[in-house]
Amino acid sequence: MEQQGEDRDQSKTSGTAGNDTDIASVMGFSGFGKKARTFDLDAIFEQTRRTAIERSQKVTEQREMKDAEKQKQALMIGDSHTGKASVSGGKARPGMSSSRPHSDSSSDSEDDSEDELIGPPPPGQLSSRRAAEEDEEFVGPPLPPGYKDSDEEEEEEEDDNPVKRIPDTHEITLQHGTKTVSALGLDPSGARLVTGGYDYDVKFWDFAGMDSALQAFRCLQPCECHQIRSLQYSITGDVILVVSGNSQAKILDRDGFQVIECVKGDQYIVDMANTKGHTAMLNSGCWHPKIKEEFLTCSNDGTVRTWDITNEKKHKNVFKPRSMQGKRVIPTCCTYSRDGKLIAAGCQDGTIQIWDRNLSVHTKFHCRQAHVPGSDPSCLTFSYDGTVLASRGGDDTLKTWDMRNFKKPLNVATGLSSFFPMTDCCFSPDDKLLMTGTSVKKGAGNGTLVFFDRLTFQKVYEIEVASSSVVRCLWHPKLNQIMVGTGNGLAKVYYDPIKSQRGAKLCVVKSQRKEKQAETLTQDYIITPHALPMFREARQRSTRKQLEKDRLDPMKSHKPEPPVSGPGRGGRVAMHGGTLSSFIVKNIALDKTDDSNPREAILRHAKEASENPYWVAPAYTRTQPEPVFAEEELDDEEADKEPEWKKRKI
Repeated sequence: MEQQGEDRDQSKTSGTAGNDTDIASVMGFSGFGKKARTFDLDAIFEQTRRTAIERSQKVTEQREMKDAEKQKQALMIGDSHTGKASVSGGKARPGMSSSRPHSDSSSDSEDDSEDELIGPPPPGQLSSRRAAEEDEEFVGPPLPPGYKDSDEEEEEEEDDNPVKRIPDTHEITLQHGTKTVSALGLDPSGARLVTGGYDYDVKFWDFAGMDSALQAFRCLQPCECHQIRSLQYSITGDVILVVSGNSQAKILDRDGFQVIECVKGDQYIVDMANTKGHTAMLNSGCWHPKIKEEFLTCSNDGTVRTWDITNEKKHKNVFKPRSMQGKRVIPTCCTYSRDGKLIAAGCQDGTIQIWDRNLSVHTKFHCRQAHVPGSDPSCLTFSYDGTVLASRGGDDTLKTWDMRNFKKPLNVATGLSSFFPMTDCCFSPDDKLLMTGTSVKKGAGNGTLVFFDRLTFQKVYEIEVASSSVVRCLWHPKLNQIMVGTGNGLAKVYYDPIKSQRGAKLCVVKSQRKEKQAETLTQDYIITPHALPMFREARQRSTRKQLEKDRLDPMKSHKPEPPVSGPGRGGRVAMHGGTLSSFIVKNIALDKTDDSNPREAILRHAKEASENPYWVAPAYTRTQPEPVFAEEELDDEEADKEPEWKKRKI
């Protein structure tokens, strides 16, 4: 059996060889070339691993031997290589050798053999491992301490210096009015800005809809004759909280229409916890940062109340700040923490009192001497990380407080004049700077926007805004733009074309639209109060409305009537050819090309009909008399012989 199998294998190989020889002779070449080389991947990987271990051991020994020499020469090598040109394709590391060591003879022979191989190339993992092994050999001396590329240095400078992130290269000015801009609000997306002032007006500005004229698209007075104290969009941006000088806060939608109005409390009840709402002027208000239906207000009645937008008839919770003697204290500003768990209020006696949102009786944090008593703190704001609280006092100071140790302030900045009870302070989006505004007397200089480093509390930057006080300031984190409200009725927006997004960049590039000039009546209007109604002229209240009405009247505007489409209506016939009847009227009945005698046209078929009746005549041949037609006209001679009464009168 074994012998038979060997014979079969020999016959197969001889047959295959014979076939190859026949094919080669037919096609005209001597052979099919060399046989493709096969690879044992497991053996190659094992050999590669051993080689890598041996090479790494050699490199480690060399480093240990030359470690002392490298440390001495590191600074010299760094100085000599800093000014060298970079290698093509990237920067050359100092001390790195660009020449590659020669491989041994075995590798040369392998390369020669690989050049002659015909077959699939080695797998990609193998080639990548070989490249990694070769790179391990070229380990130069370590970089000198402090060595950095120029690009890395610029990036680190920008990271370390937050002043370069302040967007103040460009600005636009929005004219709110002539009085102080006491409230600013920007929706979370940064599309709309709302401003309020001492002139009782609230104006809406749409950055995407404005052109270079910078005109507000809506102006209203939501609280009649009360100054606007605070404006803020909700976290979803669909409603606006309006806090004014009266005792009732209002909620407006994005277009300025009222949604709800908080209820007013009973001013004759002594315990403010038993009243349903505020009984005195409001001072401040803000939205909850997590719950979109909840907002917060504080008032001169000595209470801080939380509200639910779904229940306008009664407050949700009430917090009553107390002095050291347990007496009532008026809160002048209030805010939520970033997580919404704490409620902070700055009081008229200079204290800062903080409650847990769910526990309204006792304070969680309390600082009795935060600011000078009677100075009315104007703003409280938490940092984005929630660990630091900043307070802007009426005693011309700006302080930061650590929430983990609330007894002493972290830093204090003095000499920041403040004349308004709503002067702002806010943190930068990166939480490294603290910004506030300063007030000036009329003609005494320019109001400034001052920036402090949060850690060192050094004044790092200053912007002169206008020849008036800076009251409100807002740094939007998404747009990276700064909004400022001044004491002379201006709202300024600072931005950077590169660092800022959308916002003011959308409206400055649009050209100003041409205003439509409304036509006016040239004739004078005479007022006759004692004239009879039939002689009295109608009073024209609005020229524009009257012109619009006249335009709709086709007789006054001489507007041509449009063609009637479809069937006719109102006594008017539709276009010719639109229906079958109109087509017949146009092409048959109104055809004036036949100028012959109409009588002859009618009787041209009479002879044929009488000789060969087909339709009507055969049915009436027995009953109907013979038709008698008028005779032809007589000649002139016969006409003269006729009597006078038969002659036709002409």
